[in-house]
Amino acid sequence: MIPLTTDKRMLGYEVLASYPDISCFVTTRHGGCSQGNYASFNCTPYTGDNTACVRKNQEILCEGLPQRPEELIIPYQVYGIKSLVIDKSYRQATEKERYVMLQGIDALITRETGCCICISTADCIPILLYDPTHRVAAAIHAGWRGTVKRILHRNVETMRTLFHTDEKELIACIGPGISLSAFEVGDEVYEAFRENGFPMDYISVWKPETHKHHIDLWAANRLQLLDLGVSSTQVETAGICTFSQQEDFFSARRLGTKSGRILSGIMINK
Repeated sequence: MIPLTTDKRMLGYEVLASYPDISCFVTTRHGGCSQGNYASFNCTPYTGDNTACVRKNQEILCEGLPQRPEELIIPYQVYGIKSLVIDKSYRQATEKERYVMLQGIDALITRETGCCICISTADCIPILLYDPTHRVAAAIHAGWRGTVKRILHRNVETMRTLFHTDEKELIACIGPGISLSAFEVGDEVYEAFRENGFPMDYISVWKPETHKHHIDLWAANRLQLLDLGVSSTQVETAGICTFSQQEDFFSARRLGTKSGRILSGIMINK
């Protein structure tokens, strides 16, 4: 990944740096005004943070991007697989209607310019996709439940169906999240992956000292991309563990659910 700002507020992806028609980012914990477990650069509502602080942080974020978004579109996620296409019907909706449309959404897809689609995470895996041929972008929330249900696969299929995306042309960015070494799980989570056809010898390890399985969500999602036909050279994995680097990134396992979130966003520039 590459830093976007000298104050460490945001990071970018090298694999997308050569596409001037888009803006993308991953926020850190630095450079905002929130306090306590939200300190300091929490840009996500819905978390219990002070509303004025969230708005100020969002303004700081928008000012720091190469092109200012018309809107930061941030869904209320529920660890599901439902996605929303941001199109003209969304843009023409009222503020109240937009709020309702964003409830229970874990992935956003758009080809609308100026709309910055975002995903909030704090150990789960944020994934950004870009189809440079048809100028379509997606932001996907892949926690373990979404990964098991192949939310990534479902959204690539939607991009193919609606916008004629060719998987071989996709650019994919797997963002900061909990790593294999930190993500210990119970037997029910391990079995959920196994029963859904994931190669457990590749995406998991058993640690006898803790008597726990560990799952590699980065690898599980990367495998889905490669199985879809995305070139390995067009997949970038941040390799940043939010649990072990909690001073720089929010981690729900460290701070609890009443805490800040990393915001990952992508926008097709005007």
